[in-house]
Amino acid sequence: MNTVRNLITLVCSASALALSMGAQAQDHEITYNGEVAKIINENCVICHREGGIGPMQFETYEQVRPWAPLIQLRVANREMPPYAYDQHIGIQDLKGDWRMAQEEIETIVAWVNQGSPLGPVDIVPPVADIPDTDAWNFESELGEPDLIIASIPIDIPAGGNDMWHKHYVPTGLTEAKCIKGMQVKPRGDARAVVHHSNPSLDVMDPETGDYKRFSQLTEYAMGKWGELMPEGVCRQMPADSRIFWDIHMFPGGVGATAQGQAVENNVVELGIWFHEDEYEATEEPYRQDLRLYGIRDGYENGQLIIPPNSHTMTQGFHSFDHPVRIDSFQPHGHLRMNAAALEIFYPKTGRTEQISQISNWSATWHHSHIYDPDAAPLVPTGAVLVIKQWYDNTAANPNNPDPDQWVYGGSRTGDEMSHAWIAVTHLDDEGYERIVAERKEKEERSLAGND
Repeated sequence: MNTVRNLITLVCSASALALSMGAQAQDHEITYNGEVAKIINENCVICHREGGIGPMQFETYEQVRPWAPLIQLRVANREMPPYAYDQHIGIQDLKGDWRMAQEEIETIVAWVNQGSPLGPVDIVPPVADIPDTDAWNFESELGEPDLIIASIPIDIPAGGNDMWHKHYVPTGLTEAKCIKGMQVKPRGDARAVVHHSNPSLDVMDPETGDYKRFSQLTEYAMGKWGELMPEGVCRQMPADSRIFWDIHMFPGGVGATAQGQAVENNVVELGIWFHEDEYEATEEPYRQDLRLYGIRDGYENGQLIIPPNSHTMTQGFHSFDHPVRIDSFQPHGHLRMNAAALEIFYPKTGRTEQISQISNWSATWHHSHIYDPDAAPLVPTGAVLVIKQWYDNTAANPNNPDPDQWVYGGSRTGDEMSHAWIAVTHLDDEGYERIVAERKEKEERSLAGND
């Protein structure tokens, strides 16, 4: 009954919001051919197409029209496109931001309120520019990856318990490289059943011939687009290295993207784009790394425990003995986690700065929120990163498979996790002060109207 009541409340609230927005929107007739098709083609069709991960197709008016009220509901609530990141809180200048512009949202709302008309048949809407489902996400910008490293093939049954597969694959690199971008990509139907894939980098000790862990290379979780490195940094990939694949699979899939079928010979691929060979010598970049930042405070006796039909919060604190820049923020959890936040606390002043807030987080869409280089937060020596995550183990959480279960921290999909993946550029005092000065100068030019 509570679930039905919550759904009714959601629909009514969204309808009221849609009507309100529609009243403020354009007073002329909005049509599919005239305005709406372009918006849907640019924002929705990449998933909602034949062979895409969306549960229905939006490639034509005939396909879109029956779903118009639901599209209005999801768009007005900023649930679609699925990029959960709060408006008007913290840094809003992000790379790879999928969120619709407010004007586009109001156009969709007004169109549905007007009855979702087709419009003049002589107006032909622009065709959606759709990449191949197996294409690399940065291919249009960077070309094909310079290096592709595939896991060994893995068979995943249609159902059953969580599976893990761990193995090594050599990179084949004979000289060190600086990475420009990376993407982990499960092939085909495996996108719905690969819960996460964490490729780490091992490097050979030339004296002993043994391998030792060098760094976390990247992290993939369901829905993640990829990672781009900002200019002036080097996330290094040494020569004579190998990839340690740590792949977690959930047979049958999770959420709306679940396939519910066996996947044979599943391969997970890692595509890497490199800087030019002379990049490190000429640019003298700062070191960047990606690390798991645990969130332990709030655990009961050191253990994450979420009682049935309850809410829980965790938080963690991290500081550095040198200045840093935060390049990206990717919170991680499972089916009960529903929100996350990143803040900076300044002990000298007692001030807390909000950096990012995700109030409608979902395990089916993991995003690495990449800050624009001019907006990426700078953390002076001694300042404290504050990471917060919230959990909803009630029937109001649509991802919750069973609110009557006790939930504990663990690696299975039905367990919970509490950490964030954060890319950090490690600066020195000179580099920190230079970036501060450059930003101040740019702001002054902008205020003077010179930009």
